[in-house]
Order: sequence, then structure tokens, then C-alpha cells
Amino acid sequence: MEKGYVQVYTGNGKGKTTAALGLAFRAAGRGMKVIMFQFLKGMDTGELKAAELLKPNFEIRRFAESKKFTWNLTKEEFDNLKQNVKDEYNQLAAVIKSKNYDIVILDEVMAAMHGGLLTVQEVERLIEEKPETVELILTGRDVPQEIIEKADLVTEMREVKHYFKIGVPARVGIEM
Repeated sequence: MEKGYVQVYTGNGKGKTTAALGLAFRAAGRGMKVIMFQFLKGMDTGELKAAELLKPNFEIRRFAESKKFTWNLTKEEFDNLKQNVKDEYNQLAAVIKSKNYDIVILDEVMAAMHGGLLTVQEVERLIEEKPETVELILTGRDVPQEIIEKADLVTEMREVKHYFKIGVPARVGIEM
């Protein structure tokens, strides 16, 4: 890719990860190399299985893997998770700088920031240090203003109506 941009998918509506996956699917189909780092996801999801079908053009790695929300963690569990993220951050930065991937997706990176696992400054550093040819996609609710200012494209998903509010749980193949 000649020029890579920074895209953000945010908002309280459904579809942020799905939009990033759609972009990954399209790029992999064109022979581009894509890696998605998923933060704070611990359940088995369909995208993990689909990524296997798209190898070697698409892979998913999970960081800060947890089956609990950060606010439900004990102090010890949170401290361990935070240390894991600090170690994983260096790996993530190296992957972005390596130019081995055309597109790098940081799925739920906003949740990692809001949960106190990453700082806004650390994410800004990833944006600033990305090679010119790498497209960087960031997803998650409540994007900080500093990240909006550094991004080239920001799309906000707005919830108008959601069946979760009438008790429909996450469904296999649709939300997971």
C-alpha cells in the first residue's frame, strides 16, 4: 500500500468490530496481509474460525484476554492483566513497525484505554510511529479526543434500537 491511514470505528452502536472485520475480509481477498489484535475478548467467536480460513493473509491475536469485564476483576487479576498488556504492547509496536502487515486492527483498544490497561499516550505513540504504508484501524466506544485528532477517518456507530434491551443475548454467528 502506498499510503496507509488511521481509521477509527466508535460509538455506542453495534458494528465496530464487524466493520473492521469487513475491511479485513476485503483486504485479504485482494492479497493484502492483515492482523487483528483483539483486546479484552476471551470467548470463542466466529471470527477466530473465519481467520483460520483466510490464512496466510489474515490472522487474529488476542491481548489482555479475559472472560470477565475489567470492573469485575479482583485487584490481583487486574494487576496481572495490566502487566500482560504492558508486555504485549511492545510486541504490538514491533508488529506495526515491521511492515509485515498492510493493515493492523486494534479491536477494542478504546476499552483497553478506558479500563486503565493502556494510556492514550501509548496509543498515540502507535499512531505516530506506524510506517507510512500501514493502515491502522482502531475500534471501541468513547474514543478520546486526542485519538480523533490523530485519525484520518472516524466513523461513529449510533444505536437507534437494539434487541439486547429486550433480553436477547449475544447469538452465535451474529454477535460472537
